[in-house]
Amino acid sequence: MMNFQPQPRRLRFSVDEYYKMIELGMLKDYEKAEIIDGELIQKMTIGDRHAATVNNLNRLFIKNVSDDILVSVQNPLRLSDFDEPEPDIVLADLTKYDGKRHPRPAETLLIVEVSDSTLKYDRDTKLSLYAEAEIPEVWIVNLKNDIIEVHQQPNVGIYQIASIYKTGDLVKSSVLPHFTIEVDKILG
Repeated sequence: MMNFQPQPRRLRFSVDEYYKMIELGMLKDYEKAEIIDGELIQKMTIGDRHAATVNNLNRLFIKNVSDDILVSVQNPLRLSDFDEPEPDIVLADLTKYDGKRHPRPAETLLIVEVSDSTLKYDRDTKLSLYAEAEIPEVWIVNLKNDIIEVHQQPNVGIYQIASIYKTGDLVKSSVLPHFTIEVDKILG
Protein backbone atom coordinates (compact mmCIF):
# COMPACT_ATOMS: atom_id res chain seq x y z
CA MET A 1 0.00 0.00 0.00
CA MET A 2 1.38 3.41 -1.03
CA ASN A 3 1.28 6.25 1.42
CA PHE A 4 0.69 9.59 -0.33
CA GLN A 5 1.46 12.70 1.66
CA PRO A 6 0.02 16.07 0.78
CA GLN A 7 2.55 18.23 -1.02
CA PRO A 8 2.91 21.99 -0.82
CA ARG A 9 1.49 23.77 -3.81
CA ARG A 10 2.04 27.19 -5.21
CA LEU A 11 -0.84 29.64 -4.89
CA ARG A 12 -1.34 31.69 -8.02
CA PHE A 13 -3.38 34.86 -7.95
CA SER A 14 -5.01 36.47 -10.94
CA VAL A 15 -4.48 40.18 -11.43
CA ASP A 16 -8.15 40.75 -10.49
CA GLU A 17 -7.73 38.72 -7.27
CA TYR A 18 -4.61 40.76 -6.49
CA TYR A 19 -6.57 44.01 -6.75
CA LYS A 20 -9.38 42.56 -4.66
CA MET A 21 -6.88 41.64 -1.90
CA ILE A 22 -5.57 45.22 -1.97
CA GLU A 23 -9.14 46.58 -1.81
CA LEU A 24 -9.91 44.35 1.20
CA GLY A 25 -6.75 45.51 2.98
CA MET A 26 -5.10 42.09 2.82
CA LEU A 27 -1.97 43.50 1.18
CA LYS A 28 -0.14 46.55 2.47
CA ASP A 29 3.02 47.08 0.39
CA TYR A 30 1.35 46.53 -2.99
CA GLU A 31 3.00 49.63 -4.43
CA LYS A 32 6.36 47.85 -4.24
CA ALA A 33 5.30 44.72 -6.17
CA GLU A 34 4.22 43.60 -9.60
CA ILE A 35 2.37 40.41 -10.47
CA ILE A 36 4.16 37.94 -12.74
CA ASP A 37 2.73 34.49 -13.47
CA GLY A 38 0.31 34.94 -10.58
CA GLU A 39 3.05 35.68 -8.04
CA LEU A 40 3.80 38.95 -6.30
CA ILE A 41 7.33 39.99 -7.19
CA GLN A 42 8.88 42.63 -4.98
CA LYS A 43 10.26 45.54 -6.96
CA MET A 44 13.78 46.78 -6.38
CA THR A 45 14.58 50.20 -4.96
CA ILE A 46 15.20 52.74 -7.73
CA GLY A 47 18.68 54.27 -7.58
CA ASP A 48 19.73 57.72 -8.74
CA ARG A 49 21.08 56.71 -12.19
CA HIS A 50 18.05 54.51 -12.90
CA ALA A 51 15.64 57.33 -11.96
CA ALA A 52 17.60 59.90 -13.97
CA THR A 53 17.56 57.64 -17.04
CA VAL A 54 13.80 57.04 -16.78
CA ASN A 55 13.17 60.78 -16.37
CA ASN A 56 15.42 61.52 -19.34
CA LEU A 57 13.68 58.94 -21.55
CA ASN A 58 10.28 60.27 -20.49
CA ARG A 59 11.28 63.77 -21.55
CA LEU A 60 12.81 62.56 -24.84
CA PHE A 61 9.74 60.51 -25.79
CA ILE A 62 7.23 63.22 -24.86
CA LYS A 63 9.11 65.79 -26.94
CA ASN A 64 9.58 63.50 -29.96
CA VAL A 65 6.53 61.26 -30.42
CA SER A 66 3.15 62.22 -31.83
CA ASP A 67 0.14 63.17 -29.72
CA ASP A 68 -1.38 59.79 -30.65
CA ILE A 69 1.11 58.08 -28.32
CA LEU A 70 0.81 58.01 -24.54
CA VAL A 71 4.10 57.91 -22.63
CA SER A 72 3.34 56.02 -19.41
CA VAL A 73 6.04 55.90 -16.74
CA GLN A 74 6.36 53.07 -14.20
CA ASN A 75 2.68 52.10 -14.42
CA PRO A 76 1.13 48.65 -14.81
CA LEU A 77 0.68 46.94 -18.17
CA ARG A 78 -1.98 44.19 -18.20
CA LEU A 79 -0.47 41.37 -20.27
CA SER A 80 -2.81 38.57 -19.18
CA ASP A 81 -5.02 37.40 -16.33
CA PHE A 82 -1.87 36.48 -14.36
CA ASP A 83 0.71 39.03 -15.55
CA GLU A 84 0.80 42.75 -14.84
CA PRO A 85 4.39 44.02 -14.82
CA GLU A 86 5.31 47.65 -14.31
CA PRO A 87 7.80 48.57 -17.04
CA ASP A 88 9.78 51.77 -16.71
CA ILE A 89 8.12 53.17 -19.83
CA VAL A 90 5.20 52.04 -21.98
CA LEU A 91 4.32 53.77 -25.23
CA ALA A 92 0.62 53.14 -25.87
CA ASP A 93 -1.22 53.80 -29.13
CA LEU A 94 -4.00 56.28 -28.30
CA THR A 95 -5.81 55.42 -31.53
CA LYS A 96 -6.50 52.02 -29.89
CA TYR A 97 -6.29 52.86 -26.18
CA ASP A 98 -8.64 55.19 -24.29
CA GLY A 99 -6.36 55.71 -21.26
CA LYS A 100 -9.06 54.75 -18.73
CA ARG A 101 -7.40 51.51 -17.54
CA HIS A 102 -3.99 49.85 -17.73
CA PRO A 103 -2.99 49.29 -21.38
CA ARG A 104 -3.15 45.84 -22.98
CA PRO A 105 -0.65 44.26 -25.40
CA ALA A 106 -2.60 45.13 -28.58
CA GLU A 107 -2.51 48.81 -27.52
CA THR A 108 1.21 48.83 -26.71
CA LEU A 109 3.84 49.93 -29.21
CA LEU A 110 7.05 49.86 -27.21
CA ILE A 111 8.29 49.03 -23.72
CA VAL A 112 11.47 50.28 -22.07
CA GLU A 113 13.07 48.56 -19.10
CA VAL A 114 15.94 50.45 -17.50
CA SER A 115 18.15 47.75 -16.00
CA ASP A 116 20.98 47.76 -13.54
CA SER A 117 20.52 45.32 -10.64
CA THR A 118 17.49 43.79 -12.44
CA LEU A 119 19.24 43.07 -15.76
CA LYS A 120 19.07 39.24 -15.50
CA TYR A 121 15.41 39.31 -14.41
CA ASP A 122 14.44 41.79 -17.15
CA ARG A 123 16.15 39.65 -19.82
CA ASP A 124 15.20 36.18 -18.58
CA THR A 125 11.68 36.78 -17.27
CA LYS A 126 10.14 40.01 -18.47
CA LEU A 127 11.47 39.96 -22.04
CA SER A 128 9.91 36.55 -22.72
CA LEU A 129 6.61 37.74 -21.17
CA TYR A 130 6.61 40.70 -23.54
CA ALA A 131 7.44 38.46 -26.52
CA GLU A 132 4.65 36.03 -25.60
CA ALA A 133 2.25 39.00 -25.40
CA GLU A 134 3.51 40.09 -28.84
CA ILE A 135 4.68 43.54 -27.75
CA PRO A 136 6.26 44.76 -31.03
CA GLU A 137 9.40 46.27 -29.51
CA VAL A 138 11.25 46.26 -26.18
CA TRP A 139 14.29 48.30 -25.23
CA ILE A 140 16.51 47.24 -22.36
CA VAL A 141 18.63 50.17 -21.28
CA ASN A 142 21.54 48.23 -19.82
CA LEU A 143 23.15 50.58 -17.31
CA LYS A 144 25.76 47.97 -16.30
CA ASN A 145 27.32 47.94 -19.77
CA ASP A 146 26.15 51.35 -21.05
CA ILE A 147 24.34 49.83 -24.04
CA ILE A 148 20.78 49.72 -25.31
CA GLU A 149 19.34 46.41 -26.44
CA VAL A 150 16.45 46.70 -28.90
CA HIS A 151 14.32 43.57 -29.29
CA GLN A 152 11.88 43.39 -32.21
CA GLN A 153 9.57 41.03 -34.12
CA PRO A 154 8.15 38.71 -31.45
CA ASN A 155 7.29 35.23 -32.69
CA VAL A 156 6.37 32.19 -30.57
CA GLY A 157 7.52 33.89 -27.37
CA ILE A 158 10.95 34.97 -28.68
CA TYR A 159 12.12 38.22 -30.26
CA GLN A 160 13.55 37.43 -33.68
CA ILE A 161 15.76 40.51 -33.90
CA ALA A 162 18.04 41.86 -31.17
CA SER A 163 20.22 44.89 -31.85
CA ILE A 164 22.84 46.41 -29.58
CA TYR A 165 23.51 50.14 -29.57
CA LYS A 166 26.49 51.66 -27.79
CA THR A 167 27.85 55.13 -27.11
CA GLY A 168 28.01 57.12 -30.36
CA ASP A 169 25.23 55.07 -32.03
CA LEU A 170 21.73 56.14 -33.02
CA VAL A 171 18.91 53.95 -31.68
CA LYS A 172 16.34 53.16 -34.37
CA SER A 173 12.83 51.96 -33.69
CA SER A 174 10.70 49.87 -36.04
CA VAL A 175 7.44 50.99 -34.40
CA LEU A 176 8.40 54.67 -34.40
CA PRO A 177 9.95 55.00 -37.87
CA HIS A 178 10.57 58.75 -37.58
CA PHE A 179 12.15 58.47 -34.14
CA THR A 180 15.89 58.02 -33.75
CA ILE A 181 17.83 59.01 -30.67
CA GLU A 182 21.49 59.07 -29.74
CA VAL A 183 22.53 56.53 -27.12
CA ASP A 184 24.48 59.30 -25.39
CA LYS A 185 21.27 61.31 -24.90
CA ILE A 186 19.58 58.34 -23.24
CA LEU A 187 22.47 57.35 -21.00
CA GLY A 188 23.24 60.95 -20.10
